[in-house]
Amino acid sequence: MQPDLLSLEMTKGELRRLIGLNPDDVLRPSIMKNREKRLSFLKNEIVVVLVLTPIIVGLIYAFMILLTIGPSILLGIILLTSVPIAVIIGRWFWRRFTCPRRVIVLLDEVDKYHAVIKAIDIHDQQLTSGNTESCIADREKVVTALQLIREDFVRALKTERILRDNKKLFTNNQELLVNNFTDLQLLQVSNQAGEYAQLLNQSLQIAMTVQTEMTRFHKV
Repeated sequence: MQPDLLSLEMTKGELRRLIGLNPDDVLRPSIMKNREKRLSFLKNEIVVVLVLTPIIVGLIYAFMILLTIGPSILLGIILLTSVPIAVIIGRWFWRRFTCPRRVIVLLDEVDKYHAVIKAIDIHDQQLTSGNTESCIADREKVVTALQLIREDFVRALKTERILRDNKKLFTNNQELLVNNFTDLQLLQVSNQAGEYAQLLNQSLQIAMTVQTEMTRFHKV
């Protein structure tokens, strides 16, 4: 991947710092639609359940059942059956209350943003020496658009976290609501029917969604 594309990517570590949550712990419909991401998510959930179950069962059995009723194989089996279900349900409710809809929407747009970067990378690998200078210029315009969108993502995710943690602090950070959508609309590629034009249009759609979410911050 070209260095300019690598600099555009938003790593899991960066997203974790911006939203204050592990992106992998955010349950999103888009994850369930992607087979690879769905399997990774389910594997992570299975590992968490397998780690928490013996700990919770052991504590309940040792400090509640043994002290009050005494040894009981039946109750032990019931615990081993019910605790994993309780952990799964508990984690589902925890996600619902700790992860606002705005985070889900923005992370879904980040996925689309990364898909555009991947499409450019694939296109770079397919380039031949016969391509014109206009193609290179179009690529630069799409990369510029993605740079502006990346800035908007950072502002939007920072704003969302400020609102979630301290709404009063938000009033002192109104500059975070500034976005690059106007500058993005000025970008045009030479071939409006080409692949870069389609990628630019996809980028604008992402920018529109981010702008919509940022506009909603005013109403909170």
